[in-house]
Amino acid sequence: MGKTIAEKVFAAHLRDTPSPTNVVLNIDVVLCHEITTPIAINDLVAKNLDKVFDPDRIKAVIDHVTPAKDSKTATQGLILRDWARRHNIKDFFDIGSNGVCHALFPEKGFIRPGYTVIMGDSHTCTHGAFGAFAAGVGTTDLEVGILKGVCSFREPKTMKVTITGNLPETVFAKDVILNIIKQISVNGATDMVMEFDGPVVDQMSMESRMTLCNMAIEAGATSGICMPDRVTAEYLWPFIQDSYATIDEAAQDFKKWHSDPDAIYAKELNIDVSGLKPQITYGYKPDEVKDVAEMEGTPVDQVYIGSCTNGRIEDLRQAARILANRKIAPTVRGILSPATPGIYSQAMEEGIIKIFMNAGFCVTNPTCGACLGMSNGVLAEGEVCASTTNRNFNGRMGKGSMIHLLSPLSAAAAAIAGHITDPGKYI
Repeated sequence: MGKTIAEKVFAAHLRDTPSPTNVVLNIDVVLCHEITTPIAINDLVAKNLDKVFDPDRIKAVIDHVTPAKDSKTATQGLILRDWARRHNIKDFFDIGSNGVCHALFPEKGFIRPGYTVIMGDSHTCTHGAFGAFAAGVGTTDLEVGILKGVCSFREPKTMKVTITGNLPETVFAKDVILNIIKQISVNGATDMVMEFDGPVVDQMSMESRMTLCNMAIEAGATSGICMPDRVTAEYLWPFIQDSYATIDEAAQDFKKWHSDPDAIYAKELNIDVSGLKPQITYGYKPDEVKDVAEMEGTPVDQVYIGSCTNGRIEDLRQAARILANRKIAPTVRGILSPATPGIYSQAMEEGIIKIFMNAGFCVTNPTCGACLGMSNGVLAEGEVCASTTNRNFNGRMGKGSMIHLLSPLSAAAAAIAGHITDPGKYI
């Protein structure tokens, strides 16, 4: 019987099988940030277990509130900073070199096909775009991962999502994943891996695949995952070129992680995106989704472009297409946060930062702050934000506020119009 990619990764990393339904896996990379990791660090210290299993396989960043906004967040950063120095964790990214974790770590080449990855952050599923099994975990699992390099999981079941057709000009990966979540609900992939496949995924960039996998958690999935291929090899080439003679050789080797043709899936969904329209959320759940056209005229107070979902160079380019030579509405606050210093620099070189600033956007450093309502764009009660982030929970970006999730293109259109509108009219 054939295996899915998730089953292959599990088999390659199996350490123990404590029960028929639970397995313990060796972990390739443990990722850390300053919101969840200090809790684990303090607990390990209190238990006299202040150790790390391998400093070279732990990657850490201060990214959620950066720079610190108050004494509490400064203390969180201090705990992580001191711990990284104490254990000689060389891949620690402090203020100035830091970026949004799920954009920075792939950019640094830390995620590879067939890897197992954990982090105390639900959107760790982003890294499945590389053909890895990547999952967010709780504090106890994070502690064990830091200490022993292992983590316990249930045997994976996989939901296969096959995406076919041709993406319309104003439709992107964000629209696709929002529509998928609408179709299957926030519980549609609970305790499963969402495997994204099909010709549309094959043609997507790594940035777009990361957007798909990033929001798998919003459908209840443990992780999202894509088949690693030549696109993956090209992205990783600066980091793997000593291991392969050519990019094609790397892509061929990556096929060992592809799901077998006779693999068994718990669920299957086929979606043709040829007629898909730009999508947007309208309530407080990620599956409450409509066509943008159905929300036409809905006023917005703030437009936010950034996050681990849509803060990459591809996303900024999309928005810049609409913002070039235009001004945002006087009633709108526009905020841009490029996801990493590298993306920020590239956007400067391409003139994208200037386009945003000329349009009236405030451009901030890379940070997760606004996405979870901690800094750099918190909303007042009653305010509405058109956001390229991944969660529209009640109060997520500020008590009593409303978030509409949408693509960077649609967000830019809303900034110009002052309300939700079809981005096609600005192309």
